[in-house]
Amino acid sequence: MTMVAAVPEADRFETLREIERRVLWLSTAMVHHANRVRPNPSGVKVGGHQASSASMTTLMTSLWFRHLRAEDRVSVKPHASPVLHAVNYLLGRLDAAKLTTLREYGGLQSYPSRSKDPDPVDYSTGSVGIGATAPIWGALAGRYVGAAGAGRQYSLVGDAELDEGAVWEAILDPQVAELGEIVWIVDVNRQSLDRVVPGIAIPRLQGMFAAAGWQVLTVKYGRLLDDLFARPGGTALRDRLDRMSNPEYQRLLRCTAAELRDRLPDGDAAVAEVLADVDDDALLAAVRNLGGHDLPALDAALGAVDDTRPTVIFAYTIKGHGLPTAGHPQNHSALLTDAQLHALAATMGIDPDRPWERFADGTDAARLCAATADRLAPPDLRPVAAPELPVDLGRTPNGTATTQAALGRALVDLTRQAPDAARRVVTVSPDVSSSTNLGGWVNKVGVWSPRERVDWFADDAETILHWRERPTGQHIELGIAETNLVGLLGELGATWSRWGEPLLPIGVLYDPFVARALEPWSFGIYSGGQSILVGTPSGVTLAPEGGAHQSIITPSIGLEQPGCVSYEPAFAIDLEWTLLAALARLGRPDGSSAYLRLSTRPVDQSLAAVPADPAARDRRRRQVVAGGYPLRRAARPDVTIAAMGALVPEALAAADRLAENGVAADVVCVTSPDLLFRAVQARRGRDDAPSWILDQLLPADRARPLVTVLDGHPHTLAFLATVHRVDHLALGVAGFGQSGSLEDVYRHHGIDIDSIIGAALDLTGTLLN
Repeated sequence: MTMVAAVPEADRFETLREIERRVLWLSTAMVHHANRVRPNPSGVKVGGHQASSASMTTLMTSLWFRHLRAEDRVSVKPHASPVLHAVNYLLGRLDAAKLTTLREYGGLQSYPSRSKDPDPVDYSTGSVGIGATAPIWGALAGRYVGAAGAGRQYSLVGDAELDEGAVWEAILDPQVAELGEIVWIVDVNRQSLDRVVPGIAIPRLQGMFAAAGWQVLTVKYGRLLDDLFARPGGTALRDRLDRMSNPEYQRLLRCTAAELRDRLPDGDAAVAEVLADVDDDALLAAVRNLGGHDLPALDAALGAVDDTRPTVIFAYTIKGHGLPTAGHPQNHSALLTDAQLHALAATMGIDPDRPWERFADGTDAARLCAATADRLAPPDLRPVAAPELPVDLGRTPNGTATTQAALGRALVDLTRQAPDAARRVVTVSPDVSSSTNLGGWVNKVGVWSPRERVDWFADDAETILHWRERPTGQHIELGIAETNLVGLLGELGATWSRWGEPLLPIGVLYDPFVARALEPWSFGIYSGGQSILVGTPSGVTLAPEGGAHQSIITPSIGLEQPGCVSYEPAFAIDLEWTLLAALARLGRPDGSSAYLRLSTRPVDQSLAAVPADPAARDRRRRQVVAGGYPLRRAARPDVTIAAMGALVPEALAAADRLAENGVAADVVCVTSPDLLFRAVQARRGRDDAPSWILDQLLPADRARPLVTVLDGHPHTLAFLATVHRVDHLALGVAGFGQSGSLEDVYRHHGIDIDSIIGAALDLTGTLLN
């Protein structure tokens, strides 16, 4: 760990300090206007974070106006969004009219949003821990696409955010230690949302970063305190401050000068002697003079970054710095009163009735803002068009196959049928590539690494999976951390808009862990990332694994996730067609993500009854991609069975037995409850999605009582009964399972053949002999 001391004051920092004060004013005034000036008929608190913003104004002024380059990217901690907008305003990137729209519909978002804010935002933040780690995955994605001139990737992180497990999962991934473009600046204001953080955690955190291979820099004290430390007895003062707990230090910030002289020495005569000839105003200023508010100290730290490894800078700050709420333990959501805001304006020489004025033309501050804007002007982006993909690879699978195995086969087939598109496919796995049938694909395309590594098992005849790591590989292997997987997936899915290089990223993980990965993946979609998440194996169909590995709620997750199309194919050909359709939606302004839920259940592929006629085959393909298709039609149906995924064979077998007993059943195969629900909403004027698929899947003249069945929660398909308002029974998995044979487990959950038959008989009122 390296301690960076303050350096002597130079004239160049006076202009920076003037800009820093204006950034503090603008960020504070934005929150004030949103809460105390703008009409609020509902009375619901608008919110905003004046104190959290104030602790970042010095850091962000130094970074933007001294160190950033056009190719650099910055993730700003969520509660400092007003500071980012203030900086963008001074750089001419935001219109003054927008400063009054913080947290207003169509205005400045509550937290930095790459997709919704009107001014430039490099990374969306707001999901604690996810925004902080995004630049790590952005750096990795930039290296993968070979982005020319990709610069540093900064994260401005609150110290309480380091409590998030996602942060450490990312830091500890082995590949991260080689990313020298990563720079984190930790805002050590010692406060979380509710309290002053107890104890002294920073030395432990510094050791954790250092152990992970990071350069660790610390900016703890500013020039005023350094001057006191240099006096006789100053070492005792420094030791006293270093040993002081966070709550005790924060209490000092609320003290008068007389109280400081009593509390600070704590019985140490040497400390009292240092303070004796310091006047009251100087003493009050010195206690608040931390490194994160000292422009020369920050400048020195940012200039000391080692680009050969990741760097973290611990910058000590005061929450609410420069505001009346500074250091108060409950200042997180505190708002300045009108009187306090006017007093702040007076100290800064600002007319509170004209709060949004920029610096006057010709002033040093105006010239520095203009020069910074020129320096940070983004380069022209000439995006490459997303590749064209075939809609059908032309193969009809036969024999017995699983949808999980079909994924790897389809990817390998793509390299032959559409090599240009296949070259943009990148798969990511959290140490499960072999157990999810990606081995053939990995052998074909290799494993990505920033530098070529020796494959020590290349000459081992018994090694089936060849781990050839090189810069041209197309599979990225991460450790067992699903949050890392989807974090990287989101950034690989954003390369089309960030660097003009579209990729087709596919992340594969066990379906039970989709729920663990959901929040960061969803946040990546919100931020503009487009990717395919494959959950496999899934459901209680993984019968011997027991309840711990049996996913129940993931089908409804796919139904409900915005910005995403979900599929659960029953057959290998369905997987191929839905995969190609999902890939075709990636890397484009109007694109979207996809979730594919697959299975390891071997299924007889002849049950798919794929039409041989080319026109009929294409019709089936369009139905599969649109959400479902009729798999079996009875001459005069008594009941309809709608099944999805691994349960389609049970539905067909149930229909056969029902027919033997005089009950005719239509069987429809659902491939996307998500798209079918959108179609239902569209038919009722609640969505603009196409609804033609409903007429082909569930035509009105064949409306009959409906049994729905899937290996997941039964409510997922329950909405289908509303298409024609028919009687309905929903079968599925609503409880935890246990290990057993497939037959036993299906019977336990009531999704076996007998249960489907029983539901059909209940609906039709038929009695069997």
